[in-house]
Amino acid sequence: MTPDTSPDLSSKRAPLPAPPAAPSAAAIPCAAAPSAATATSTATATATSTATEAAHKVIAPDIAPATEAGRPDAAGRPDAAGSPDAAGRGPSTGRLVGIDLARGLAVFGMYAAHVGPDPAVGGPLGFVMELARGRSSALFALLAGFTLVLITGRPHPRTGRAGRQAVARMVIRSLVLIALGFALTALDTEVDVILAFYGLTFLAVLPLYRLRARTLALLAAAGAFVMPQVLYVTRLSIEEGSWADTVVAWDPLARLGDTDGFMELLFTGEYPVLTWMSFMLVGMAVARLDLTRNAVRTQLVLTGGALAVLGYGGSWLALRLVPHARASVAAATDGDSGASAWWSDTVGYIVDDTPAAWLLVGAPHSQTTFSILGNTGVALLVVVLCVTATDRLPRFRRLATPVRAVGMTALTAYVLHILAIREFGMADETGPALVDLLVHSLVAMLLATAWTRWFRRGPLEQLLHLSTRPARSLR
Repeated sequence: MTPDTSPDLSSKRAPLPAPPAAPSAAAIPCAAAPSAATATSTATATATSTATEAAHKVIAPDIAPATEAGRPDAAGRPDAAGSPDAAGRGPSTGRLVGIDLARGLAVFGMYAAHVGPDPAVGGPLGFVMELARGRSSALFALLAGFTLVLITGRPHPRTGRAGRQAVARMVIRSLVLIALGFALTALDTEVDVILAFYGLTFLAVLPLYRLRARTLALLAAAGAFVMPQVLYVTRLSIEEGSWADTVVAWDPLARLGDTDGFMELLFTGEYPVLTWMSFMLVGMAVARLDLTRNAVRTQLVLTGGALAVLGYGGSWLALRLVPHARASVAAATDGDSGASAWWSDTVGYIVDDTPAAWLLVGAPHSQTTFSILGNTGVALLVVVLCVTATDRLPRFRRLATPVRAVGMTALTAYVLHILAIREFGMADETGPALVDLLVHSLVAMLLATAWTRWFRRGPLEQLLHLSTRPARSLR
């Protein structure tokens, strides 16, 4: 579930200033059910003004953008993000340490979603497992947007030759991630590999890299409210028509493997670009802010909390206020009674015609407005918590080193995880599944900690970095 998102701006620093080389970040059949359509659009519209106001508050133009340029690290060396003429004032290196930690937590969340116990076991264990479902991949997408800004220029976008080279690097990374994603999908594991989706999402949002934080946040909000409805209608059209089959038949990506190619990446897959762009846009907006400022952190916490309440709470309320909404969702899915559809994937997958009431669901993988708002809120809270904890608690920062190391080698950790699943499979019982999760996590921390002790990038991160060298030839 993760593209290469571990930036070169990590706890390992180069002795001389150098541009950041941040690695890049990872189908519900539809049929008509117009009975709840009017109530659905009304319930969704009630959340619009609140979220838009939140976007204005947290991503205000008067907030100074963050920069790592020229800041010395703990050893007194210049920050790797700095340029020779960079000013010494800027966010401390703890900003990126916190981002590494958040990415590491997202890796473990992905492990839990893939090999951990089923959330249906209930209790504290089931609650923790449920938190990882969908929300960890959303966190990765947000951090991928942060990384895109690191590559293309932070605090100010690169221009001229440097800008063209940065864009070319992102394009190359995106294409490599798409290819790697399809290669891992060809292994035929039970995992919905997210790399190809992330790669195409990078390409979709790359033209926006020069925009200000406020503009990016407003675009993310607009996407969260518009794109799920567009996706629903598109999937309905795909289900009822044959045009998608024609597109797939001519799609070169579909011919390369047992997938639906671009149709799957854009519309019918588990992480459709159409709805996942919003997460990446939010990450790009956050990267434009000065995370050293307490006011900015406070605004992000308030915004994250408001979005989580608006998303999950709004779904909970809508499912109860709209007549027969929960019954319609429960009848169309293979999970529980629909009571948990406002926040949990235990609602199950669509097995019948998708009702319009599905747009009121807030479950992490439901691809609805409510799910995007809720997942984004949780992701923002995790990022701010990690950044603040690593900045203010030196002992915690040291204790979190193994998790940070996993975050620095996220692409390698993800690919090895998929290969391990291909080789050993996934346990079904709760006890063995919990053991699997612990083994995957411990092995990842041991390998990542040992590797990052001597190298700045993970093995696959380094290969991805080397693949972008042709971009240097651009003039």
